[in-house]
Amino acid sequence: MERTCLPFLLLSTLVYCSLGQGGASLSISPDRSQFFKYETVSLSCEVQGNSAGWRVKRNTFSGGSSDCGGKWGKPQGSSCNVSLIPSDSGVYWCESGSGEHSNAVNITVHDGAVILERPALPVTEGDYVTLRCRHKRTPSDLTADFYKDGSLIRTETTGEMTIPAVSKSDEGLYKCTISKGESPESWMTVTVPTPIPSPAVPVLSMSLPRLLCSLLVGSPYLLVTIILLVKGCRSRAQGETRVPRKTHQDQLGRSCKGELVLN
Repeated sequence: MERTCLPFLLLSTLVYCSLGQGGASLSISPDRSQFFKYETVSLSCEVQGNSAGWRVKRNTFSGGSSDCGGKWGKPQGSSCNVSLIPSDSGVYWCESGSGEHSNAVNITVHDGAVILERPALPVTEGDYVTLRCRHKRTPSDLTADFYKDGSLIRTETTGEMTIPAVSKSDEGLYKCTISKGESPESWMTVTVPTPIPSPAVPVLSMSLPRLLCSLLVGSPYLLVTIILLVKGCRSRAQGETRVPRKTHQDQLGRSCKGELVLN
């Protein structure tokens, strides 16, 4: 019986696993898009399945498109460590040997004294987001002005601004200023989660393998029960048929005896 259900379980596993295959994403540590000169960043290709053949690539204003390990970066498997200089500013992504691409990340290397720290990857609507205005040498808890699309939106004495639940309206170009300088501008992308449509027949579609297994497991018992019921009905019918015949024969015998006595 376990062998009967096994093919359905394997088929379901293959279907669900196949839906999650083939994706790749670029992660960055530390998770921000702006860096000071000579800071180190680690870029990693996160692949669902085998990451062999994936490499970190970039496109800069000065160097064009190139792979990690050539004139820049130190490759380590599907990751790349980079000691940054201003010419490393550009777009970074992961690419496979067959030409598949991951998401892209913009990195800005600033030779000045102030940067704006924000998540490097797009944030999802509803996320908790923190923006920090950071000076190269002094503590980060400085009074900072935060701007969005060129307009002052908030002044914070802690040097950071939080958005408890980011929305699509928060998407835009941000920068910060302190008394000792100004950060480069940085675009923050806000994505809206795509609702998952309900299946046409949710209960049946989800429980079909289990339903088939149950039917296959239960059918022998059901078949035996039907056979026993049929046999029982036949035996009862045969018993009811024999009783009237025996009674009829007795009546005939009594009649014959009576006639003999009279004669």
